[in-house]
Amino acid sequence: MLKYLKSTPTIDYDHADVMDFANQHTNGCSDPRERAIRLFYAVRDSILYNPYSYKLSVKGLRASTTLRIGRAWCVPKAILLAACCRAVGIPARLGFADVRNHLSTARMRKHMKDTVFFWHGYTSIYLEEAWLRATPAFNIELCQRFRLRPLDFNGRSDALFQPFDLEGNQHMEYIRYRGEFMDVPIEQITETFSREYLSGLDWKNVDFDRDVDQEVSND
Repeated sequence: MLKYLKSTPTIDYDHADVMDFANQHTNGCSDPRERAIRLFYAVRDSILYNPYSYKLSVKGLRASTTLRIGRAWCVPKAILLAACCRAVGIPARLGFADVRNHLSTARMRKHMKDTVFFWHGYTSIYLEEAWLRATPAFNIELCQRFRLRPLDFNGRSDALFQPFDLEGNQHMEYIRYRGEFMDVPIEQITETFSREYLSGLDWKNVDFDRDVDQEVSND
């Protein structure tokens, strides 16, 4: 269990910014479950979901980098939550799964060839002698724009994506679990992305919010 409390190249919870963020959101709270809940919501809503900010490198995935930028895709947001949990003494690891995601943009579907997102990241948190899976990816504002119920975490059960949106349309389907890790398996993810996706997912100068507005207006 001790290995899930260590700092790693991406889960750099010993960075001053990460420590400050974790302590700020758990100040005055000694209960591990309540700490984990607070950290989940802090990461979910203070870091805006933006898949166009994709950078598959140690530097790009670091928890401290995500805090500095304020926007991230699912994997670095999961890394940040894991880092914050470890910072306050809660064991945490990174979990990955292939999912069929119906919250996407036309640009994403074109480059990804399908609605399948390989190596979707979530955080696995150890509370009360059980591992709980939680994904802090979609911030509340994005959920409201896409007519999704924001994902909640109670520290007693898994908090994974909802299968349907508020209109009853299919939203998320977990296809395959790839396992849980102490740190990010960057080489494995890179190999899959290179094989499955087009154009290297290079969205450096593209506005995700504008694409979301276009997607929502077409519904």
